[in-house]
Amino acid sequence: MTWEQLADGCDVVVVGGGAAGLSGALMLARSRRSVVVVDAGSPRNAPADGVHGLLARDGMPPAELLARGREEVRGYGGHVVPGEVEAVTRVGAGFVVALADGRSVLARRLLVTTGLVDELPDVPGLRERWGRDVVHCPYCHGWEVRDRAIGVLATGPTAVHQALLFRQLSADVVVFSHTHPPTAEQAGQLAARGVDVVAGEVAAVEVAGDRVVGLRLADGRTVGREVVVVASRMVARAGFLDALGLRTAPHPSGMGEHVPADATGRTDVPGVWVAGNVTDLSAQVGASAAAGATAGAQINADLIAEETRQAVAGYRDPFSARSEARVAELVAGDRRHGW
Repeated sequence: MTWEQLADGCDVVVVGGGAAGLSGALMLARSRRSVVVVDAGSPRNAPADGVHGLLARDGMPPAELLARGREEVRGYGGHVVPGEVEAVTRVGAGFVVALADGRSVLARRLLVTTGLVDELPDVPGLRERWGRDVVHCPYCHGWEVRDRAIGVLATGPTAVHQALLFRQLSADVVVFSHTHPPTAEQAGQLAARGVDVVAGEVAAVEVAGDRVVGLRLADGRTVGREVVVVASRMVARAGFLDALGLRTAPHPSGMGEHVPADATGRTDVPGVWVAGNVTDLSAQVGASAAAGATAGAQINADLIAEETRQAVAGYRDPFSARSEARVAELVAGDRRHGW
């Protein structure tokens, strides 16, 4: 199907082609809904070597997982197109989804699965090593860095929690107090688990031979480390929803900004659902995929409810404009068949 045909309208546009978006699209396509996934091609986990903690797919490269997902969606008649959504506006009961390259598509419902952006502290070397030997999640990366020399960069209230989690994976964990020194109670917890604390701000991540070798402090000292753990500030990618009045809000955890929604992904804007990291900042791939599938099923149910209301109205008023159009369609079909 060409873009011109798609642009005439579809049941659902899914913005974002990650695990959440493709799972939602799969659920919708299997329900015989016309669905278009618009994928900007910038998944959060792109730097990672593999997806972990996902049953039957543990260790699979992220690009391979998404390629398989796109193939499955297309196998049920769904469409996955490259592009970046620039804005979404309301038109009647539906939406116009405008892409940055000037294309647009009409949709009855919208599923937003654009994920988030990790904002890292302004310490040279962190961004360059992100997803390799600069990590944040013990469940995503912990097994891969087990028994190595780990440094936890304290930039917020979750640092001690991170240190204790990584202590489960290595006996050599050091907390760098940086901008968020532990409290007396936290210092006691760390000491009891054999975690040292290094005072002072960190000036840079030291790299040699394409690997982290330590953290250099502002006073010139360097403490040898092989892995750096840091909590990013996570901000949902949702600026294109501003025209709908749907904006990000502080997440209750204090970890960043998300798009609020109920347990099914339904937002306060009628017709708009969200799933994955755009609303659940800490969701891993499996949880994001499950949330996308849930949202897809809810959207299908919402469309069925709307179509049923319209059918009932037409049944009760057989001379309504909608019913007259249907009668004309049936008559035309009869004539084509010589009836």
